[in-house]
Parts: sequence; C-alpha cells; structure tokens
Amino acid sequence: MVELKTEQSINEMRAAGRVVARALAAVRQAARVGVSLEDLDGVAREVLAEAGASSPFLGYRPHFAPVPFPGVVCASVNDAIVHGVPDGYRLRDGDLVSIDCGAKLGGWVGDAAVSFTVGRPRPADVRLIETAEAALAAGIAAARPGNRIGDIAHAIGTVCRSAGYGIMEDFGGHGVGRTMHEDPGVPNEGRPGRGMQLRPGMVLAIEPMLIAGGTDDYRCDGDGWTLRTVDGSRAAHAEHTIAITAAGPRILTAL
Repeated sequence: MVELKTEQSINEMRAAGRVVARALAAVRQAARVGVSLEDLDGVAREVLAEAGASSPFLGYRPHFAPVPFPGVVCASVNDAIVHGVPDGYRLRDGDLVSIDCGAKLGGWVGDAAVSFTVGRPRPADVRLIETAEAALAAGIAAARPGNRIGDIAHAIGTVCRSAGYGIMEDFGGHGVGRTMHEDPGVPNEGRPGRGMQLRPGMVLAIEPMLIAGGTDDYRCDGDGWTLRTVDGSRAAHAEHTIAITAAGPRILTAL
C-alpha cells in the first residue's frame, strides 16, 4: 500500500533529509587516503547524534541478510556496488567510493547516496559517476504527477544504457516514509507509460546503480551484505529521496 504524505509530513521528511545530506557531506570531506571505512561510519554517526536522529540502517536485517547491518552507512569501494559494510579497509589513492546513508528524525526517514573518488581520479571513474548523477537527475525529472513509475525507470535506464553501463538486476529505488523501504518499488529500467501512476504526496527514493563493465550481474560477499560486480569492474551509486508535488519533484535530501 502506498501512503500519500501531507505537505506537513513532507516538510518533516525534509528535516530528516537535511540530516542525511549533512552526513554525506561530512563523510565525503573526511574521505582521504589512509582513512578507514569504520572512520567514515563514525563521522556519520556523529552527525546523526548531533541532530538527534537515529539510523534506519543500523541493525537492519531483511530476509536475505544473515546478520543485522552493523553500520549507519553503506560504504562500497571500487567493484562493490551497494551495501558495503564499513570495516577496517583504509582508502587508497584512486579508490571509487559510494556512501549510502539514512536518518530517522521525528518518525520520518530520509535516504540518499553519493559516489566520489579519493586522491587522483581515473577518467573512467569520473565518467561513471557523472553518468550515475545524470541518470538520477533524469529519473527525478520524470517524477511528476500523471507520469508513471515506468517513466522514471525508462529515464534512468536510457541514460545508463546509452553510456554503455550495466544496471544491477533486482535492485532499485523504493517508497520512503515512516520506514526506509515502502511501496512502490522504483526499477532502474523499464517501459514508459507503465506501472503505478504518480500522485502528489508520494515520496520515493530514486537510486541508479551503474556497473562500468556493462554487465548486469552481481555477487554477494561472505559478509552477506556487500554486493559486487561479477566482472570486477567498478560501480557507482547515486540517490535522493524526493517528494512528488503538484509543482514538480521536490528533493528532500539535498543540502
């Protein structure tokens, strides 16, 4: 069931979204060669604590997970696509890092992700990240009343496929509200004009996940969480929580 949010609820979700934005900005600023993923998780924890927010990631255990998630961010490096566990790995020059973060404040959730490079960037990584961001922007632009879920999916998929990148199978965006994952699902590829019609008050997390090698396949690490490219190529992830309004899409997780 899809819950339509009131204008007041969306404003409250914006407050949670600002916390997510601040956490992502702080993590990105702290990400340097030699810094561990655990350190980055600690930076995000401090931002959440200062805001009086909790983490919808910490302790989260969906049906596929062997253990609850141990961090407040997903930290995915190089060939890790999503759900990377923030461990003792120390960042190296040229690493491509994707950070996914959520915050729960006043009973409402915000969820967003950003990808960036550490040290000297590879041109191919810059292009991959820029394409992920362009796909996200295209998906957001399609999130207007009267359009359908398939229009968002088609916009994202067109950008990704045109650039020659793979799209992770089985994973995509989702509704957001009182919990992190709500209806409806938002695929990263699909046919325009299909699926649920978009209405004001719907709040969605739109999140393209791109695979540089062009394949759609992935594998899961032994930790039961980290999803990696099968071909070893790099990946990028970009995400915002947005509200559909009569005036157009409103980004709730921007600074």
